[in-house]
Amino acid sequence: MSSSSSVAELIIIVSQQYTIYISFLILFSGIFGHISNIFVLTHLKIFHRNPSTFYLIAESIVDLFQMMISCTFRMAVNGFANDLTQTSLIWCKLRPLLTQSFTLISLNIICFVAIDQCLSTSYYPFLRQKSTIKLAKSLTTIATIIWFLHGVPFVFFFEIQSKYGCNIYNQNFRNYVTYFYYLILTGVLPIIISTLFSVLAYRNVRRIVRRQIPIRRRKFDQQLTAMILVRGSFYLFLISSTRFRRQVKHVFINKCWRIYCRRIIRCNQVAAITQAITSEYDLQSIE
Repeated sequence: MSSSSSVAELIIIVSQQYTIYISFLILFSGIFGHISNIFVLTHLKIFHRNPSTFYLIAESIVDLFQMMISCTFRMAVNGFANDLTQTSLIWCKLRPLLTQSFTLISLNIICFVAIDQCLSTSYYPFLRQKSTIKLAKSLTTIATIIWFLHGVPFVFFFEIQSKYGCNIYNQNFRNYVTYFYYLILTGVLPIIISTLFSVLAYRNVRRIVRRQIPIRRRKFDQQLTAMILVRGSFYLFLISSTRFRRQVKHVFINKCWRIYCRRIIRCNQVAAITQAITSEYDLQSIE
């Protein structure tokens, strides 16, 4: 009996350690991917002042926060058996507020970037003029405010009770979350909007060849459209786009190496100047 219980305890310990290591791996690879995505998109001139790029950067920032919250929570629950939502009323209310807000903001940005890319690649000039960085910043700010306000009822309706722990106990709000929040806001609606406008953007890019547009601009529009269609992380962008791989190599190897070399040269110059001044002072003191 004791041997079987010790085996069961060993299995539990191994599974917990496995969960912790896998969670750490996912967390750090995700953090590196999102930060790398932001770094590349902000350090290449071709991406500057482009609304779709702004949306991709904003999405990476939001997804980074969302992933840190979800991964650390799962790590605490599955790896350390510590669920703060069942013991802390503040965390019980704060976690759904942050989770739903970041989720809806991210989904909104996905829809915005698909619509923007459809507009920016349109055949009609008046539609292309609608794609502006000012509009992108305004829409992102408005969406952030709206969805954080939308999360306020979650703070009021999430409670801790002995039977089910941290949960929604108001039946009307539970129905809203089940049938509208999950089914419509985070399900059908963003899928339809993002898919529709992504397909339209892809169709526009196919027609770009017929228009008098520089090759560099065509390649850029094709790359952005592909990144939007793939909807994935930094790693999926690397896999799906040879152009993006070259850009990442240029940023991380060429630019970072140059910055490092400049700093080394500057430090050496400062050290040389300091040594020269010290030597001159020593000579003057001897004389």
